[in-house]
Amino acid sequence: MTAELSDPPRLRLNEHPQRRQLNREAHARPALQLAADNRVSYLAYLHRHISREQENWLCRELAQQLGQPVPDPEAGQFQLDAPFGRVRWERHGEFSSFTILAHGAESSPFAQPALQALPATWLPLLPGNVLVAAHAALLPPGALPLRIEDLAAQCFNGHELAGAEIGDGAGRAYTDFRIHPDGFSRYLLADLYMGRRQAGRMLQRLLELETYRMLALLALPVAKSIAPELAKVDEELAELTGAISGAAVDSEPQLLHRLTELAGAAENALSRTDHRFNASLAYYDIVRNRVAELRERRIHGLQPFQQFVQRRLAPAMDTCRAVAFRQRELAARVNRATALLRTRVDIRRERQNQALLTSMERRAAMQLHLQQTVEGLSIAAITYYSAGLIGYLFKGAKAAGLPINVELATAAAVPLLALAIALGLRRARSALQRHGEASGAPGG
Repeated sequence: MTAELSDPPRLRLNEHPQRRQLNREAHARPALQLAADNRVSYLAYLHRHISREQENWLCRELAQQLGQPVPDPEAGQFQLDAPFGRVRWERHGEFSSFTILAHGAESSPFAQPALQALPATWLPLLPGNVLVAAHAALLPPGALPLRIEDLAAQCFNGHELAGAEIGDGAGRAYTDFRIHPDGFSRYLLADLYMGRRQAGRMLQRLLELETYRMLALLALPVAKSIAPELAKVDEELAELTGAISGAAVDSEPQLLHRLTELAGAAENALSRTDHRFNASLAYYDIVRNRVAELRERRIHGLQPFQQFVQRRLAPAMDTCRAVAFRQRELAARVNRATALLRTRVDIRRERQNQALLTSMERRAAMQLHLQQTVEGLSIAAITYYSAGLIGYLFKGAKAAGLPINVELATAAAVPLLALAIALGLRRARSALQRHGEASGAPGG
């Protein structure tokens, strides 16, 4: 009985060193919990002119002014509790975001934004490059006017609204996707029966939709600015491609130089913009995912978020996708034209080298014949001088008393001298040839 009530023995697992870290990622960015009297301000800024160290200092300053513990500088996100509510900071790959949640109902939506609850001495320290700034409010359904026109006039300066029922009808969301005179866009949520957690998740999806929509649109000015450059490259490439087929020999180096410069310009443009286009298309996928996660139901007379994204963002992304494809295609075409001209130049050089080798072979054959002729003359000359020396030898022997006919002996010695000299030269030539072959062999 005692054994049954005791705790079972704990198993000691041989865990992967990153198991618990990876598991914490699923809970690293929990959504804020919203109540009907909550106000939210949201900022998203790019990292272009602020370092990680500057961000850490900014967060430490905020924590100290709010009287909260200093957050971990290595953490990618943190939350600070404050008397007025809560502050969340998150760092992403290209941007960081601040979300400020404040309790207490407003006299009217957006009259007292949550951002005003932060310390007045800290607000001027906020970094530049703000891409998204939004105020949001969560209200009970009875606090909203029944007519869409009245809601637009009271909360959105009369602008045309986009909105829908969200969470399969658990709430409603409205926005005009405009930047108001205070520099902030506005989101208004009506809580039918969402609850605090679902309301927080829905607002987070709306704010992420706005953030990634703006990040995706960063590529549109790039696409518009680079389109004239691509048209110029395309026109020059067509001119050079047409000139390749009828190019003269002396004009090929100039054509190759121009194509090389064109290839450099195309690759430079590709390296400057390709990352931006790829990032924007990835952000566009995130936007569509966030719209799907809203689980919209259409409100009569309003454009839903999915339709707004489809009509306003999709054409811009199609433009970016087309420019990115055209840019890569142009770079590939320039490379193909350069390779074609290089192949033509190489073939011409191979022909010239072949002709040069043939000419060298003819010259070598002529030199061989000349060498053989000179070798024959050399044998005759050496034989002549050798016969003279032999004649002197025979004359000396006759003077010494030997019975020798000098002329006959000298004449008889000439063929033998010529044969000996010819054999000697042949052996010397063979020895030199073997020495040359041994020197040119691998490892010789």
